[in-house]
Amino acid sequence: MPFRSQRPKLVLTEAETELLSRVSRSRSEPAARVQRARILLAYAGGQSVSAIARQVQGNRPRVERCIDKALQLGAVPSLRDLPGRGRPATITPEAKAWVISLACQKPKELGYSYELWTTRLLAEHVRRHCGDAGHPSLSALSRGTVSKILSQSETKPHKITYYLERRDPNFDVKMAQVLCVYKKVEMLRKAGSDSSSMVAILSYDEKPGIQAIENTAPDLPPVPGKHPAVSRDYEYIRHGTLSLLAGIDLLDGTVHGMVQERHRSREFVLFLKMVDGAYPPTAKIRIVLDNHSAHISKETRAYLASVPNRFEFIFTPTHGSWLNLVETFFAKMTKTMLRGIRVASKAELKERIEMYLNEVNETRVIFRWKHGLEGITVT
Repeated sequence: MPFRSQRPKLVLTEAETELLSRVSRSRSEPAARVQRARILLAYAGGQSVSAIARQVQGNRPRVERCIDKALQLGAVPSLRDLPGRGRPATITPEAKAWVISLACQKPKELGYSYELWTTRLLAEHVRRHCGDAGHPSLSALSRGTVSKILSQSETKPHKITYYLERRDPNFDVKMAQVLCVYKKVEMLRKAGSDSSSMVAILSYDEKPGIQAIENTAPDLPPVPGKHPAVSRDYEYIRHGTLSLLAGIDLLDGTVHGMVQERHRSREFVLFLKMVDGAYPPTAKIRIVLDNHSAHISKETRAYLASVPNRFEFIFTPTHGSWLNLVETFFAKMTKTMLRGIRVASKAELKERIEMYLNEVNETRVIFRWKHGLEGITVT
């Protein structure tokens, strides 16, 4: 009489069969899960325990334990290890909390020269002081265990993320003033009238530190099939830097630019004089700009007093340069025209920048501000 198993059959749903099949074919799942999935699929298909053991290159007790667990807990939950398996934890939760608290302090505060922790430094510090802190379980702490403890708490003391603190108490008020200007620009453009005789609205800033760098050897052009990119000698010669003073007309997209050696008050006044000559005498010139000292200096205010009612400054909040639309123009310029630029002198760099400004003004693009304008009303 043939042998008949007294163990109940394993009935799988379509979803369970699909999941077990996917796990059994996986190359990234843990080997134990893959083996258990193959055992359960084979048993649900009617194979005997002995045949399954030969198929998975295991033994009968292991196959029987896997099947019994699936019959008790279900096919999918049985793929995981039951809680409590493995060696008991030797590092107490209090010790882990102490390690995390150390990671949240700077090493220099504990007498080291380091600014940030490394796993090696933190592990050495913990091993050296764990006895005095009452955590002897950390006496053999390794770098890998430090990494695991920090990962579990999502602490990364070796990394820096930057933030910008609001130091302007009137940030919201100043931001609203800038947004009102952008809303006014939007309304004037929708009206479609020629407002240049009445008002001009500019977004202004300086881009300092544009480097004049010269190659020591000529660039080699790409060669199809051999050298796909431009080849450049890594040595170079520095000729100094220049500053670009630029303002974008938010109504028609014209870029008013001036390249200077520096960006002091006298250069800013020269820019204002250039803008003053670009618009009709009856037009009011409103300029959105930041709080640079040159914009409010005695020299600048003396010039503004000589042309009363001509200019109106709208200052962005402190650390609020992202509200200034001209920063978009500078970013585009950096990523395109200035990217990898090489010149023989500062004079050539100035010529190239002025050429770029002329090219931009030949195909003018109107920069539009959209963020935060929904709740702004202008009377």
